[in-house]
Amino acid sequence: MHVFITGGSGLTGPAVVSELLAAGHRVTGLARSTASADRLAQLGAEPFAGSLDDLDRLRAGAAAADAVVHMAAGGEPGDWSGITRRDVNAIETLGTALAGTGKPFVSTSGTMVMTPGRVSEETDAPSGDAFAAYRIPGEQSCLGYADRGVRSSVIRLAPTVHGPGDYGFVAMLVATARKTGVSAYIGDGANRWPAVHRLDAATLFRLALEKAPAGTALHGAAESGIPLRDIAEKIGRTLDLPVVSVGLDEASSHFGSAALALVFAADVPVSSARTRELLGWTPSHHTLLEDLEHGDYFAVADAR
Repeated sequence: MHVFITGGSGLTGPAVVSELLAAGHRVTGLARSTASADRLAQLGAEPFAGSLDDLDRLRAGAAAADAVVHMAAGGEPGDWSGITRRDVNAIETLGTALAGTGKPFVSTSGTMVMTPGRVSEETDAPSGDAFAAYRIPGEQSCLGYADRGVRSSVIRLAPTVHGPGDYGFVAMLVATARKTGVSAYIGDGANRWPAVHRLDAATLFRLALEKAPAGTALHGAAESGIPLRDIAEKIGRTLDLPVVSVGLDEASSHFGSAALALVFAADVPVSSARTRELLGWTPSHHTLLEDLEHGDYFAVADAR
């Protein structure tokens, strides 16, 4: 297939591009800058100049392809309504270009759209009170194209997609521990995070593109839920720092923002059993704690 991808030069995108190319697919990637275009070209993809706000370019890229993978997100952190608007506009543009063709369209959401405090399954409805509720309109828009002749599916990625060069939430925990001199968790630290290795996530995107049924929500979580205390303890042991609990009232100050405090306090375990059974997805790479043991989180932390 000829696959058009947005976000192919981001953190997880290059692994998806490489996975698709290795499987024999041709890849064209949206590139909003020279650096993005160069990165895509180095991977073996064909750069396609444009941005999420350039809807004509999105439409042209999708119309010329056999399939679409949408991974890009636009907007400033904290401007959730702006991020939602850009995501929905992009999805509507891409989906409309594919309407009536039966072509696959895989979009990206997050497991943090699910109801906190219990293990959520793929068929459960997302929660309007969830931390990442701003992503719900985008996934609903994508899944809605199943009724318009598109084989659309959504991958809800775990809050930590780990692997070399990760600059996400786990890297932030490492950096905060270095800065404050303690490795902290909130409350009793029993709250759980799903996790997935970047290469396992890339395989899931390929499988979804190749065979996910129309209207399917999938969970990109190799691990259902890792207690945050376990993560903090691993960071503390590696850095030889005390491991401490902080209260929710002091977490904003400790972690640098109220939003990060909410993320690090979130209890959002999910199941990916249906995803595995449906697509034959079998995650095989390092777990998060193994990546903290063998990866580059501590070697490159000072450079982040």
